[in-house]
Amino acid sequence: MEKEIQIKLVRSAIGRPKDQRLTLKALGFSKLNQVVSKPDNPQVRGMIAKVAHLVQVIE
Repeated sequence: MEKEIQIKLVRSAIGRPKDQRLTLKALGFSKLNQVVSKPDNPQVRGMIAKVAHLVQVIE
């Protein structure tokens, strides 16, 4: 079974480039301070790296 990773959106996507906004949407974010749970795999880690300045990882 894959380990889960908790991700929290801590900064707004307003004024960010479209690819970053779409990455946040793909991760499942719709509101500020929302926490989502995703499988801990290289694909999700890459998405987190792209928007690292907007999210916080809760291991």
